Amino acid sequence: MPGQPRTDPVVPRARVANLANALTGVRFILVPVFLAALFVGDGHETFWRITAFAVFVVAVITDHLDGALARSYGMVTEFGTLADPLADKALIGAALIGLSILGDLPWWVTVVILVRELGVTALRFAVLRWGVIPASRGGKLKTLVQGVAIGLFILPLSGAWLTAAWVIMLVAVVLTVLTGVDYFVSAWRDARGRSAAH
Repeated sequence: MPGQPRTDPVVPRARVANLANALTGVRFILVPVFLAALFVGDGHETFWRITAFAVFVVAVITDHLDGALARSYGMVTEFGTLADPLADKALIGAALIGLSILGDLPWWVTVVILVRELGVTALRFAVLRWGVIPASRGGKLKTLVQGVAIGLFILPLSGAWLTAAWVIMLVAVVLTVLTGVDYFVSAWRDARGRSAAH
């Protein structure tokens, strides 16, 4: 009505203390647990490598669950938006560095993947003022293939299984590089579009 103060509908904000964010926190906690299992003894004891694999799989599952819960039940928060990819990078980074220290994975693979992951994470933080960069289909596929490849390298494999693990890891490296380039090119185009609009 004219003359009456305008009242906009109140949009409820998700609480930071929710199940999705709790799962993200669990993933952070699982990182040192995973590393402890990975490095028991000489780092190549079959039982502990399988234990490390199990912990890694649980952590990867929480990564999928927290995002699905947040989107489906309105649990998306700024904290979760920032913490979720950091927990993911912590897990992947710990696994890659651990495997390279043990001599199971060449350092060049670890360096290539981590440089890309840290670069895209830095890019996400840099463009936060304009919005969040959504994960592309290629990015989601990369995450899946990376997880499978790293999981296989954690297991005490040999022969044809190890060869298969290497094939999947090389595919993961290629996807990692290509999707990383795609993110940076897209961000550059968006920046040019904003500059042209002003």
